Amino acid sequence: MKIKHIIFYSGGIGSWATAKRVVARHGRENVILLFTDTLIEDSDLYRFIDETVEELGCEYVRLEDGRTPWEVFKDVRYLGNSRIAQCSHQLKQKPAHEWIKANYKPDECILYLGIDWTESHRTKAPVKNYAPYKVEFPMCEEPYVNKVEMIKELERLGIESPRLYERGYSHNNCGGFCVRAGQGHFAHLLKDNPELYKYHEEKEQEMIKFLDKDVSILRRQKKGVKYNLTLKQLREEIESDQTEQIDFDDVGGCGCMVDYN
Repeated sequence: MKIKHIIFYSGGIGSWATAKRVVARHGRENVILLFTDTLIEDSDLYRFIDETVEELGCEYVRLEDGRTPWEVFKDVRYLGNSRIAQCSHQLKQKPAHEWIKANYKPDECILYLGIDWTESHRTKAPVKNYAPYKVEFPMCEEPYVNKVEMIKELERLGIESPRLYERGYSHNNCGGFCVRAGQGHFAHLLKDNPELYKYHEEKEQEMIKFLDKDVSILRRQKKGVKYNLTLKQLREEIESDQTEQIDFDDVGGCGCMVDYN
């Protein structure tokens, strides 16, 4: 039996570039693109996946838990945030792990993540978490390329990059929403897509009432003390031009298949 090479295919440009390198080394017939759907993805993510799957010519597997992140938060009675994101575990990691274990033994496959050389410090956790399965990170190896170069390669192939990148988002997951994101990310979401921001703001308020607790996705630190910062409060500060406390450089980052909850 030939080794199968399984890419955690997120719909982001990093996982696509990873797949390109793995296909070049091991052949498309030995590569599987594994996508786990959170059901709140940007519609253009599916277009990007469809086009790149066709270009790569690999086997494609799509999994879904059946719930959205907000439904997971209610089920576990916990609002996700940058420290604990049960949506990642329930909707991404768990379905992928179960599928891999049901189909392949540790010596029958190798797993791949789209972490690149600029974030190589993030490779230790998945190596530990996915053991005894082997995990590799092709984009941490030479030749080193950045996201701009990846987009140029897409253009050469006649494939448009995911539109969320063009609209200023750092990742192409969860439609521009992520509980691991920071104040700057949500400030950008409010400006770029106020209707989507409103949806998530209302969902956060629903969770506060549901849990009957003072909780929030974001937190703010002042003189060493951390405070909750709701999406409603963030929006009101921006709308009233009281932005001196907002950390616009805090964009956070998606780590669904990296940080195990």
